Amino acid sequence: MSARPTPSTDRQLSLDLLRAIAIAMMVVVHFVENLSGSHGIDGGPMIGANRVWWLPTGFAAPIFTFLSGVNYRLWAARQAHGGRDDEAISKTTIRRGLFLFGLGFAFNIFVWMPADTFNWDILTFTGSGLLALDVVRRMPPGVALAACGLVLLASPLLRERADYNAYWTEGYFDPDLTLSDVMLGYLVTGFFPLLPWIVYPVVGYVAAGELFPTEIRGKPADHGRRAGLAGLLLVVASLAILTVEPLLPIRLGRNGSFFWTMFPASTPYVLGTLGTALAATALLRWAVDRKQQPAWAQAVAPWASLFSRYSLSLYLLHHVVHVWPLWWAGLATGGGDTMVYWQRAMPAWQSFGLALIFLAVAAVTFRSIHARRIPTVESLMRWLCD
Repeated sequence: MSARPTPSTDRQLSLDLLRAIAIAMMVVVHFVENLSGSHGIDGGPMIGANRVWWLPTGFAAPIFTFLSGVNYRLWAARQAHGGRDDEAISKTTIRRGLFLFGLGFAFNIFVWMPADTFNWDILTFTGSGLLALDVVRRMPPGVALAACGLVLLASPLLRERADYNAYWTEGYFDPDLTLSDVMLGYLVTGFFPLLPWIVYPVVGYVAAGELFPTEIRGKPADHGRRAGLAGLLLVVASLAILTVEPLLPIRLGRNGSFFWTMFPASTPYVLGTLGTALAATALLRWAVDRKQQPAWAQAVAPWASLFSRYSLSLYLLHHVVHVWPLWWAGLATGGGDTMVYWQRAMPAWQSFGLALIFLAVAAVTFRSIHARRIPTVESLMRWLCD
């Protein structure tokens, strides 16, 4: 009898590359939006609050949260193959989820302001998503996907019921510090509420079985063809919804399912970005995860691995680097108003250039950190939680 193939412990370049792209997009978007606000690359005005323009706005967070589900399944498979039992895997998962959840609160307080403690940003959501995945991994894949479908159907109705727009002031989530507002923010009205954002890591977890069958179950790989096709179908469904909406005899509210908006995360937005993440992962899986990698993949692999490995630290650091100076400059020259330079500190081309400089400096810095094994947020999480 032939031996059963064992899951690989190697890093997957496709995942490293896509996560590096996602964190780079986050850096560029945040620098430009927070330092320059509603102005395009040429300094001209932008139109609307959730619009498509020259920045890759709205794609980084879906890719990042989708990959959290994919990577979690690969991690859990490696843990099981290494001999850890189910209870030990659950304990580590829960500790990591709570670590990220608590880190999200600390990030809100110290990078933003104490008033933004409960704005439910991506870190608090990622921690919640990790806790949810510990439950999802015990479900049949069909049940998990059916639950995602119910979430997509229910989310617009719940936003309407909660009066989503009442919690947003000038494009920002602004709740009262009451238990009901805090819980509604966590579930449906915050920046990254559980509903519908939980769909991304759950689908990522399920899709990992199709994208990486050899690593997870020891089965032959097909390079994620079916997963890639599913991603394309989701993109087509999103485009179909956006096409149909203008033809309807009545106009729908923005809390409904027929607009492309990130805040709130509308149904076509979720379908389109989820499909993009799924198709991009499958495409890169086919293109770079080979024994004979293309020359360009070999060239970018060390840097992609570096940015992917330290993506959490990069996420935290890039906010400190560009947000804290805004607060300090406001206190020093704006009569004590920390918001005086918010979204008006410089033209967009300058903030875009600063983002590129930050990425270049960060690459060199984290390469040194990795070589010298200097502690980071990632190593702290492993030390505390694993």
